[in-house]
Amino acid sequence: MQKCFSLFFIFILSLSALAQNQKRARDYGIKIGVMAPGKFNSITDVSGVTVGHTTLIKGDSVRTGATAIIPHSGNVFQQKVPAAVFVANGFGKLAGSTQIMELGNLETPIVLTNTMNVATAMDALITYSLAQSGNENIRSVNAVVGETNDSFLNDIKGRHVSTADVLQALANAKNGIVEEGNVGAGTGTICFSYKGGIGTSSRKLPKSLGGYTIGVLVQTNFGGVLQINGVNIGKELGKFDFSNQLLNNVDGSCMIIVATDAPLDSRNLERLAKRAFLGLGKTGGIASNGSGDYVIAFSTAENLRVAHSPKEKVNQNNTLHNDYTSPIFMAAIEATEEAIINSLFAGKNMQGYKGNVVEGLPIEKVLSILKKHNNIN
Repeated sequence: MQKCFSLFFIFILSLSALAQNQKRARDYGIKIGVMAPGKFNSITDVSGVTVGHTTLIKGDSVRTGATAIIPHSGNVFQQKVPAAVFVANGFGKLAGSTQIMELGNLETPIVLTNTMNVATAMDALITYSLAQSGNENIRSVNAVVGETNDSFLNDIKGRHVSTADVLQALANAKNGIVEEGNVGAGTGTICFSYKGGIGTSSRKLPKSLGGYTIGVLVQTNFGGVLQINGVNIGKELGKFDFSNQLLNNVDGSCMIIVATDAPLDSRNLERLAKRAFLGLGKTGGIASNGSGDYVIAFSTAENLRVAHSPKEKVNQNNTLHNDYTSPIFMAAIEATEEAIINSLFAGKNMQGYKGNVVEGLPIEKVLSILKKHNNIN
């Protein structure tokens, strides 16, 4: 038992070291867009937002996990945040989406996992919410869980993610650097026929445009023809969907989580979510028939928190005027595009279920192509 614990501890340390040392797209001189990223170039640059992973790599067939995004450090059920959902293509299982659409708020953290473990993650979120101080008398919890299908690399029918695994991801949630690539809900995913996974990015607006921060986290598992910073990488590598190459499967899904500290209500958060999806399009994604592509956007602005038991009958919260939303829209597009590319740069070769193998993005070849097009700074 002691030996197993020691090996597990070493594994956790190695993951932490990898997160610290992993080179991202921007580290290679690939600067997507024109806006400046935040300190960590991560969704956690939005103050209060934390992210946690549980990664399951067992034997030759389990390649999956869970990723938790927590909007703020308080009791999210008691202090809900304004939120919205945009469904770009609805071939997926986004639990809790209709209540967000109806009421315009989010009352639990967001958990991402694989398709067959959505119910498990919901159960974990309900357990998590019921256990929080102040929630002793609640009788309904709108657990929000997104998914992608990792069945090429993972024994998805085994439903290996447990309630304890999801609770661990919630307990592990922290700010600062977010692990990317083959971790959490991205452990077994595929993007543009290469190893996808978790990716994140952010943008910090200058004071003249409001000074707001916009952060994005993605779980990438979709197809199309890869483009990086406007360069048709998929075509030049000769590996793209419908090209008669191995892994010509454009289906899979993408979950996009957008956080901002801008005081946006649910209506403008829905508009923001729609713009974020443009970032996926800029990477060459096509939102295929079998791809469930969803965006969840929320605001952490404290003045817009929705009390579970309001003291006043009328809300008097100030929200950002429509005329000042465009810079935030642009930031979400850039951050989404870069988050997806970061997931690919972090993805590593993986062998899994039935011996299936997915290679990581050939970074040196990609850099050579970008240099040829004068696309690296």
